[in-house]
Amino acid sequence: MRIVLLGPPGAGKGTQAQIIAGRLGVPAISTGDIFRANVSGQTELGQKAKTYMDAGDLVPDAITVAMVSDRLADPDAKAGFLLDGFPRTIAQAEQLRDSLAEMGHSLDRCLELVVDEDELVRRLSGRRMLVDGAWVQRDDDKPETVRHRLEVYREQTAPLSGFYEQAGQLTRIDAIGEIDEVTRRALEALGAADDDRPTED
Repeated sequence: MRIVLLGPPGAGKGTQAQIIAGRLGVPAISTGDIFRANVSGQTELGQKAKTYMDAGDLVPDAITVAMVSDRLADPDAKAGFLLDGFPRTIAQAEQLRDSLAEMGHSLDRCLELVVDEDELVRRLSGRRMLVDGAWVQRDDDKPETVRHRLEVYREQTAPLSGFYEQAGQLTRIDAIGEIDEVTRRALEALGAADDDRPTED
């Protein structure tokens, strides 16, 4: 199954991507993880991406597409995948569609996690990380930066909802509630109900 997970910053895409992909037996491919790996490794692409990420802006297509294309070429993604954080623009969505067509595949579903803006700001601006024994706020989680990130999302990424809806591939999921409840809604939308998952011995 080939899935795109869509939603604004703070909607819980990363958490749901890992759980849903695990239930479906496909890799969760996160551009966020790819970016962070390149940034921490101080690669040329990583240094360029960090400038945009720190400002709360989207990383340009040329950088993003290069990273994602390499990942989709890996053997574990040939039978299916769940993309988290890509595509982020209509141009990227068209590029993904064309790339999959060249491989003889097509996207099965786009799941959009829906959360209102006030809740998103509350979630993101409340995040902290431990640095040298003290809890600090990331630069890109400060309220003013969060508002900017959401504005960028609305302008550049939200139109993807219409793109996939027009293609008949979009399903919107209410992403407010307990994690397992949101997961249940997503799996039901994919025709893979939570009750159908394999039981462990």
